[in-house]
Amino acid sequence: MKAPSGPQSAASDPASSPPPDLKRKRPSWQVSAQDITSKQQTLHFSNSKRLKPDNSQPPVTLVKKLASAEMYTFSTRSLVPNGNGNGNGNGAIDLTNDTPPSSPHARRVGGSLKGRSNINPHTGAKKLVVKNLKTNTSWDSKAYLEKIWEQLDVALAIIFGDGHDGFSKEDLYRGVENVCRQGGASTLFSRLEGRCRQHVERDIRTALLEKAGSANTTVLKAVLAQWARWKDQMITIRAIFFFLDRSYLLSSSKPTLAELTPQLFRDTVFSHDALKPKIVEGACDLVAADRRKQQTLDKTLFRQAVDMFHELATYTASFEQRFLGMTQQYVLDWSEKIISEKSVPEYIALAEEFIGKEMARCEEFALDASTRRDLLALLEEELVVRKVADLTDYEALASLLDNSAMSSLAALYALLNRKRLGSKLRPAFAKWVDETGTTIVFSKDEDNMIIHLLSLKRRLDLTWRTAFQRDELLGHGLRESFEAFINKTKKGEATWGTDNTKVGEMIAKYVDQLLRGGTRAIPEILTARRSSSITAPPKDVVLPTAAEENHEDDDMDEDTEINIQLDQVLDLFRFVHGKAVFEAFYKKDLARRLLMGRSASADAERSMLARLKTECGAGFTQNLEQMFKDVELAREEMQSYRQRLEDRVGYEKGKHVDISVNILSAAAWPSYPDIPVIIPANIKRSIDGFELHYKSKHSGRKLDWKHALAHCQMRANFNKGSKELVVSSFQAVVLLLFNGIGADEQVPFSHILSESGLPDTEVKRTLQSLACAKLRPLTKHPKGKDINNTDTFTINTNFEHPKYRVKINQVQLKETKEENKETHIRVAEDRNFECQAAVVRIMKGRKTISHQDLVAETIKATVSRGVLAMSDIKKNIDRLIEKDYMEREEGGMYSYIA
Repeated sequence: MKAPSGPQSAASDPASSPPPDLKRKRPSWQVSAQDITSKQQTLHFSNSKRLKPDNSQPPVTLVKKLASAEMYTFSTRSLVPNGNGNGNGNGAIDLTNDTPPSSPHARRVGGSLKGRSNINPHTGAKKLVVKNLKTNTSWDSKAYLEKIWEQLDVALAIIFGDGHDGFSKEDLYRGVENVCRQGGASTLFSRLEGRCRQHVERDIRTALLEKAGSANTTVLKAVLAQWARWKDQMITIRAIFFFLDRSYLLSSSKPTLAELTPQLFRDTVFSHDALKPKIVEGACDLVAADRRKQQTLDKTLFRQAVDMFHELATYTASFEQRFLGMTQQYVLDWSEKIISEKSVPEYIALAEEFIGKEMARCEEFALDASTRRDLLALLEEELVVRKVADLTDYEALASLLDNSAMSSLAALYALLNRKRLGSKLRPAFAKWVDETGTTIVFSKDEDNMIIHLLSLKRRLDLTWRTAFQRDELLGHGLRESFEAFINKTKKGEATWGTDNTKVGEMIAKYVDQLLRGGTRAIPEILTARRSSSITAPPKDVVLPTAAEENHEDDDMDEDTEINIQLDQVLDLFRFVHGKAVFEAFYKKDLARRLLMGRSASADAERSMLARLKTECGAGFTQNLEQMFKDVELAREEMQSYRQRLEDRVGYEKGKHVDISVNILSAAAWPSYPDIPVIIPANIKRSIDGFELHYKSKHSGRKLDWKHALAHCQMRANFNKGSKELVVSSFQAVVLLLFNGIGADEQVPFSHILSESGLPDTEVKRTLQSLACAKLRPLTKHPKGKDINNTDTFTINTNFEHPKYRVKINQVQLKETKEENKETHIRVAEDRNFECQAAVVRIMKGRKTISHQDLVAETIKATVSRGVLAMSDIKKNIDRLIEKDYMEREEGGMYSYIA
């Protein structure tokens, strides 16, 4: 309702009509004059500007014009003439009369008035005072206030009874305004406040107290209904008392009507001891029932309750505190029950769902930001912090890691990381990695050890990147665990009682497999978009492929694929401390690849060498680089030898055996055993010719021929055509024994053994590759896979192959136990020498040192080549004492002997 700006009419009696000073009227003025001159006049008006005289006409005419223009109105009662009708007894002059009255002063001066001509023009300007005419009335403001309050009290009774008729809001508004203008605002507000308080106490609170024994939600509904009713009543009251609110209450210390509405209800109803607990508990019971899924949350009722708490300014002090306390107790009981009945993944899912619902409720019902903040902190404290021991339990985490449950691991880390507790997984995570890796390292399946380790590394890297969000502490734990189990040693049959790590040996063999076989040698589980039964992840886990990890396209060439695999192997190699074991086996395998031309890619060989040099330094790869240089120098040497043969008189190309020789440095290359063999005469002549040529250029050098490493090409004629056979030197020696023999003539095993000069095992191995393999240029009698001393052999005249050049593979003997043992023992001995050298260097620099410090610095100095056990280090120290390099002193000290 729009409040009127002011009264439109007035009552007839003084008690009901507004006071006269509130009426709008033209002011009455009383004019006193002593003299009016004809030439110069000055009019003085109270609270008005000075008017200049107009000499064109008499002053009376000017005044009359002003009166006729209705600038001023004069009360006729105050200007009644005294006797002659021209004035009153007070000497006031009626300026509206056409004939100006005579001045008393003029009569005194001239004796008689004969008109204006008798006025003395030399007396100067006279002062003319105009006064406001105010009529004194008998207005009674107190009686008016009582009259208006009677009307207001009747209207309030109707409003409190939910009525809307029986009174005029406009008239009541005018009455309130008039009372306020007369200074009765304070009294009026006091009576209004008392009447409202009486209504809230008598009508509202009494009715609610009758229901105080009901259920909490029932009391809450009743209170909300009364609160809504009270607000509607106050809307009408504020419209009537709008002028009081704006003109008086806003500038006073008293509450406005908008403030009075919740204040009265809060102080009288909400704060009552019998109602307040019921109201707050009723709102909390709505949420509790929804959490227990006993009934659906009454969203309208709960929203109204929250709004009421905000409007009454009791949200923080009353509702929020109780709501959080009730929630804490519920979450405590709920979490204890769930963690004991459910698995960790199920608990994580339910906890995240619970937190999500609670936060959604806060958003939906616009709970305060402080409530959302405190509630979230409470939930995280109860569901995460207090359950961190259960969430980081080793058994629970190990189950997830065993099954590669990436989604569950990610949820676990995300839940813990709400309170920055993700790193609490490190002990259990590191323990699982260590135990799993140790099982792989010491398993009997040595051939697949590196495949298992690489697969494990890829799985854990994926877990760390995706599930654990690249947590720095967990990453450190992962690397430390890998380093720990990879360097674990156990004196057993695998390492022939030495402290050598088996991982270094198997890494070298796996690299040899890659460099010999190329992409065909890469295990399926480690290639792009392929899986394998070997440590294959579960169906719901998709491992990133090598191409994806290196941001390569799907169509990768062979060199790129090999390089990716070498990078992965190098990741494992970085964890290995005993790199001397890797060096020994890698050197032996590299020599075989270089001498027999079995490398799949020369670029891959040099790429691996460059990686090792970057990782371990130039000293580590010095011998390996020398091996490559020897191959290059041998190639140049052979070019020089062939050029010398061509320059020789009578040399005809094609009539001599074309040989290719590699000259190897004994210090850089592995040592090979000398296997006796009878070389054919024509090959012997070529060998002697090259040796003569070499010694003529390099005097003082001795050549030891390793025929077991040689291979050759020879032509053979069969019934279905000629073929060029690529065979080893021993295979060639055996095949040459069948020249000039008929197709049906059988050659006994004893004859081959005596004519070739090879050991029995070598003859059997060579004959098995020629007569029992897939490609058989010889036929064994009787047929079988094993070679016996009583077997005989004939030429397979029906040998055929679609290609002209055929490679007959030699039956490759796996590394014998004796060779493996020899390598491990040699490495162990080298490590002892390295340990002694490190001790001597330390003693030479320190002169005097304690036993513990000496052992610690020795381990630090030899860690890159492989650390010995504490007992072995002590044995080496004792050996140096025996050799007089150092001596013992009192207090467990050692001193250096210069």
